Amino acid sequence: MAEQGGVERYLEGYARILVGVCATGRRLNRDELEALRGQGERAAEAGIGLRLMVRAHLAAAQDVRADLRGAATDHLLSAVEQAVDAFAEGHERAQRLAIRQQEAARREFIDDLLHGRSDVGRLAERAERFGLLLSHAHAVAVAQGPEPYDDGYSVTRSVESSLAARFGDRRILLTTKNGRLICIAPGDQADVLGFFAKQAYAVTDGGRVAIGRAHPGVGGVVHSYEEALNALELAERMHLEDPVLRAADLLVYPVLTRDRQAMADLVRTVLGPLKQARGGAQPLIDTLTAYFDTGCVAAEAARRLSLSVRAMTYRLERIHRLTGADPGSPVDRYTLQTAVVGARLLDWPAQDL
Repeated sequence: MAEQGGVERYLEGYARILVGVCATGRRLNRDELEALRGQGERAAEAGIGLRLMVRAHLAAAQDVRADLRGAATDHLLSAVEQAVDAFAEGHERAQRLAIRQQEAARREFIDDLLHGRSDVGRLAERAERFGLLLSHAHAVAVAQGPEPYDDGYSVTRSVESSLAARFGDRRILLTTKNGRLICIAPGDQADVLGFFAKQAYAVTDGGRVAIGRAHPGVGGVVHSYEEALNALELAERMHLEDPVLRAADLLVYPVLTRDRQAMADLVRTVLGPLKQARGGAQPLIDTLTAYFDTGCVAAEAARRLSLSVRAMTYRLERIHRLTGADPGSPVDRYTLQTAVVGARLLDWPAQDL
């Protein structure tokens, strides 16, 4: 009823324009059209729907028609068409501007949230507008595909629709950042991020998803987001094949690289002699990687490397002779495996240590 009562103010001057146009048979002039566009903009800003306003214009035109005589009525339909079109143009223009402003505000909020910028209290207040309660713990999942994605892309809309259909009005925020899909969800709703990972993997044509741990407060979102990004970077560096990575499962790697100098010393000392081999150290490091990844089963490692078992055995013996450490020995195995992990983390031997 309040909306109905507010319609009349956005019809001001409309009947007068129709009467003037019908009396002369002319088209609406520039000033009249611009006035109608302005009315449409103000109606949109007031939240009054276009359908309601079109009905009001048609009803007002009926009242004008009742007072017209003779040839003047012949021009009414054309005048109404021009007037409603101008009003609708203004209404749609205001709607587009409002959407752009909302998108800009949302993008600014996302940037501030994921970089930990802005006042904490203000950020938490803004977050409620987008469905997040930052006083609670949150976890972040990041999906990366073969191409960059943005908010308006079909991939983004597909994942968003799937989340909405599955979880309804749960406090979930889906967005994009630097070409990646990002999902922020309450920390106690692991099913949301698991479902997001499944959907994102499917629509990104075999992309990869990393899920950070849940952390409380405003800074918790940033922390979880950075964990997910680090997991993606680590997966690329370590050639991990899992499509879904959980930061909680990869905590050993940051521990190993916390003292970079100590790890570099270990790699140089243990694996440095492999540089003496024909072809350099990399083929033998690949041999150790396959050997350890298969649980030290030489036949399976040979298959992965497209080698014969005899060639695989020869390589392992060569590593033993050069390094003095036997890959088959439980005592030496841990040292060699840690050094191999360190070499992959530090990109050795491609990068000098």
